[in-house]
Amino acid sequence: MNRIWNSVVGKLWVTILLLVSFVLFVFTVLMLEFLQNYHMQQAEISLRQTAATVASIVDDNETAESTSELLKDILPTGTNALIAINHVEVSFAMQEGVNKKEIQETILANKSFREVFQSDEPITKEMMMPSSTDQEKMESYVVLGFPLNVENAVHGAVFIYQSPDALHKTSKETTKIVFLAAFIAFVLTTFFAFFLSSRITSPLRKMRELAFEIAKGNFEAKMPTTQNDEIGQLAVAFNQMGRQLKHNLEVINQENEQLSNILTSMTDAVITFNRDLTILLSNPPAERLMQKWFVNKGSQSAKPIPPELYHMLDHVLMFEDKLEEEIEMDGNYYTFTISPLYSGDMIRGAVAVIRDMTEQHRLEKLRSDFIANVSHELRTPIAMLQGYSEALMDDDFIQDQEERNEITKIIYDESKRMGRLVTDLLDLARMESGHMTLYKDELPINSTFERITQKFAQVAKEKHVRLLFESEFNDDAMINIDEDRIEQVLTNLVDNALRHTDEGAVTVKVEQEPTFAKISVQDTGHGIPHDDLPYVFERFYKADKARTRSKGGTGLGLAIARNIVKAHSGNIMVDSVLKEGTTFTFYLPFD
Repeated sequence: MNRIWNSVVGKLWVTILLLVSFVLFVFTVLMLEFLQNYHMQQAEISLRQTAATVASIVDDNETAESTSELLKDILPTGTNALIAINHVEVSFAMQEGVNKKEIQETILANKSFREVFQSDEPITKEMMMPSSTDQEKMESYVVLGFPLNVENAVHGAVFIYQSPDALHKTSKETTKIVFLAAFIAFVLTTFFAFFLSSRITSPLRKMRELAFEIAKGNFEAKMPTTQNDEIGQLAVAFNQMGRQLKHNLEVINQENEQLSNILTSMTDAVITFNRDLTILLSNPPAERLMQKWFVNKGSQSAKPIPPELYHMLDHVLMFEDKLEEEIEMDGNYYTFTISPLYSGDMIRGAVAVIRDMTEQHRLEKLRSDFIANVSHELRTPIAMLQGYSEALMDDDFIQDQEERNEITKIIYDESKRMGRLVTDLLDLARMESGHMTLYKDELPINSTFERITQKFAQVAKEKHVRLLFESEFNDDAMINIDEDRIEQVLTNLVDNALRHTDEGAVTVKVEQEPTFAKISVQDTGHGIPHDDLPYVFERFYKADKARTRSKGGTGLGLAIARNIVKAHSGNIMVDSVLKEGTTFTFYLPFD
């Protein structure tokens, strides 16, 4: 029922019914008023005719008995007569029912009828008098006073009054007919209103169903166009709208997919902000960057965006200007490019493109450090070569052959040092460019690593340092490695450990992990400061005075070792406590 009242059919039906009901109500009221007046007029005319007949009979008959007989035949049912000589004396009365005397006294006591005894014009009046059928009831009567013997100055009069039952009966019958006609009109109006409403709204209901289908994504739904009126034209427009909507949606989906692919494939972080600084859109690099910021902040802030970015966003939204800044935050460098987003003439938000420049800064620093270190490493041997070469060329400076041989040996050692440096640089360049080739073989783990360790037994003995080898593997355990390259790694680690350990022990330990062989080189030497640990595998790393040229290193060994281990799909790390010792550990996979 609620659906009917809320539908177009119900609204049209109610509207038409209210309109027709109002028209029928006005028509019924006017018709009943007209019929009532008409019946009153007809009753008055009938009473006049009856009064004129009665007056003629009274004037022509001399006896009351003959007059009474004639009046009984003439007076209609429900019509009563009263003949009075004056306003107080009644000569004849004919009435059925009760309250005869009260009715007569009421008529004669009315002042309006006193003129009828002195005039030749009849008088008609509607009066409230006691009922002729009910002792205690008052009813409305139509009373007509008609003069008798008008040739005399003072004459009698006949009063004809009619019971209201006949008049009311006629009015009731007429009212029934009018209400019956109104009811029939109401029923017909309801039928035609439903028919017309259904005829009009049926296409609209169909259109509503198709609109819901289109809202669900079914753009193939079509509205039948069987009519040529406005509804048919609306159906044609609806179908055109569906086709255009499908086309526009496909275009939007293609653009969104293209934009999504662009944002996803970008290496820069892209974040779109609303005007209230809430995040609307972000690509995967932005998600990772915000997660990184949030992890770095910890419990200090619940917002994933640093305050510096909020300040820049406020500036862009307030001054409607593009902003480009490079900021250092927590040791990282970022380039921010923030532009406002417009919706018409109003700014609806901003888009921020964030590029992490930390690696670029690091590489730039590495490049500068590399140039400085290479220059530093080459400057000293070149200067020594130049100086001793000039000494050899000056015969007055060299006194004997022994001094000449010593200078020649120094020149030879420095040239070898320069050769090692250049060789290490070339090897490192090839490794980092991915051009290193590994020649792997199945080798026994224990014998291979023990052999490499024992190469330094004499050096350890001369420095009074104990060189130990331990292994958890069985003697028949095998590993697939490039022996020369791994020997280069382990040689570098053991040599570093011996060079920086004045007393104590250097231990090479081979341990078994589920899928890796864990090789660790542990010394009890000077140790490495904690702040320098992240940089030990960088080129030309020298943490303190303990790692100087006097130790004979080039500063490239650990960088080369790291690249070799990575080429074997392994990993290398360092752990050190200052003045207690250092442990280098690398992992190699084995089957």
